[in-house]
Amino acid sequence: LLGNIPARSTFLAPQMRHALAPYLQLTQSVKSGDLVKFDQTLQAFAKQFQDDHTYTLIMRLHHNVVKTAVRTISLAYSRITFADIAKKLMLDSPEDAEFIVAKAIRDGVIEAVLDHENGWMKSKDTSDVYATREPQIAFNQRIEFCLDLHNHSVKAMRFPPKSYNKDLESAEDRREREAQDLELAKEMAEEEDDGY
Repeated sequence: LLGNIPARSTFLAPQMRHALAPYLQLTQSVKSGDLVKFDQTLQAFAKQFQDDHTYTLIMRLHHNVVKTAVRTISLAYSRITFADIAKKLMLDSPEDAEFIVAKAIRDGVIEAVLDHENGWMKSKDTSDVYATREPQIAFNQRIEFCLDLHNHSVKAMRFPPKSYNKDLESAEDRREREAQDLELAKEMAEEEDDGY
């Protein structure tokens, strides 16, 4: 429905190969934008699709096939008449072709301009992307991400402020402990002397 095409290996698994063969043909027709193949596959396997409860879903895929076909036509021709588009898409009239192309332009599928007076679609030239600021913006975003990651890593490696000396004794506590140790040592020495 979204135009995502499963990996070919899914269709070629030995246990699924026969059951999914019609779906492979559908996928190929959607990917290539081949309306004739799509219609032939739909007619040939309509009973199986209905049994699988996917027929209405597949009918909705027709729109994706048309979009792909319009995109292919747009890339292949710099200017093409609506009558020729209607013939290629097997539509009833050039007006239908104009409507479909207008919708494709609005949806962002293709970049083109419609000329109603002359009855044609003119594709916009695909300009050199490196002549625009787009690569610079993308590169800048990547650099900002890396710098941000570096800064967070450095912060994560720092000790919290004053946390390293929490367990250390103050100078006064140390002197008191040493004094107690000294007194204890003197008492032990006196006891040893008394014992001899």
